[in-house]
Amino acid sequence: MNVMRHISVPNRQVEQALGLIREHDLLAPAMHVFPTEDGDSRLIPLDLGASPSLPEGLAKFEVVEHEGKPDERTDSDWWGYLRALIGEDTVDQHGEAWPSSHEFFGDMMIVRLDDEVAHYSQQIASAKLQSHPHIRLVLSDRGVLGELRIRDLTPIGARRGDEIILENIPDDLTITRVMIRESGRSILCDPTRAYFSTKLQTERLETLALAKELRSLLGRPLRVCDPFCGVGPALATLLGEPDLVGEALASDLNPDAVEMLFDNLRRWDNRDYPSDSIPLSQIHPDRLVGVADATSLPSNPKFSGSWDLLLVNLPHRTIELLPSLVPLLDTRFPSLIRGRVIVAESEIAAANAAIRSALPNRLEGAPEPVLRIKRDYSSTLRLCSFEAWMAITSEGE
Repeated sequence: MNVMRHISVPNRQVEQALGLIREHDLLAPAMHVFPTEDGDSRLIPLDLGASPSLPEGLAKFEVVEHEGKPDERTDSDWWGYLRALIGEDTVDQHGEAWPSSHEFFGDMMIVRLDDEVAHYSQQIASAKLQSHPHIRLVLSDRGVLGELRIRDLTPIGARRGDEIILENIPDDLTITRVMIRESGRSILCDPTRAYFSTKLQTERLETLALAKELRSLLGRPLRVCDPFCGVGPALATLLGEPDLVGEALASDLNPDAVEMLFDNLRRWDNRDYPSDSIPLSQIHPDRLVGVADATSLPSNPKFSGSWDLLLVNLPHRTIELLPSLVPLLDTRFPSLIRGRVIVAESEIAAANAAIRSALPNRLEGAPEPVLRIKRDYSSTLRLCSFEAWMAITSEGE
């Protein structure tokens, strides 16, 4: 489940706070209000699109990041709406072919439709929009396209006020460039041009925890290399931690992603960045940012042997590319690789062996790199993550 913002409110003030939150339309739909561990307060979930600045009357309460607790009763409403639209028998006839999950993306929802039920896309969109009143647009995900793996997303339903529109959807309702709120940062993204999974926020927080561990080991801010950075969701989390990131290299092969990354960095760093995408360049003394093919970086002496933390987020090719990316690390110090891999569950053991073979100089006493399943990618494939602690090599001693 996604980590999301909650307001921590003392029990005696919960009703008052809930009234204000509803008045300003800030309450996350389909999520539970639940007690803190000590029982003295309640955590009230904030809508993903809520402004970071809370209105008067709410600003006095602490905002915390916590794993959200979904209200399964609310999500089950969509089945009721679907049955009302197409009938109980039709719903039962197609069984598990109906979309079992969806992904929120700002005020949009992305669903993947099985071919068996694709011709019911309008009814699915209508049911989803009725059961999730904060959603503006429902998009059908038909997979990825081309080398840049851009998602093929098609609008199948939208909302304007109280009206649900399923045909001839107006252009102003199909805008997909949105701000995603995560870990206290706003991330500009357009999933039709450069997608990242909002469901992997917990994964990015794990990377943050590992980075802080590495900083403690080195005793200084980290030099971070993110050569498949997209619009920068991993950097957003890392840059939010004071004195964690010193120098950073952020590149991507997708010019659209880099254009949005510049917009994001402009806000996160509070410094000037180009308006349009450009080749990888020294934008600031501590920021190398731009369009680049990650496989070309290790052969360039400007980039190789310079980094403490290497992020490898090209999950279909991570294991293949690992050996060629290792030279980016500075072998004079302990370092860390954090990666994602898409693999069949039956092949995880073989993938673990391949990772270890690609990374021979691992830090003594550190855990062996092992893939951990994070979520299903398809019926047979799993999205996994790993970390590998790397030792000082003999050349670096």
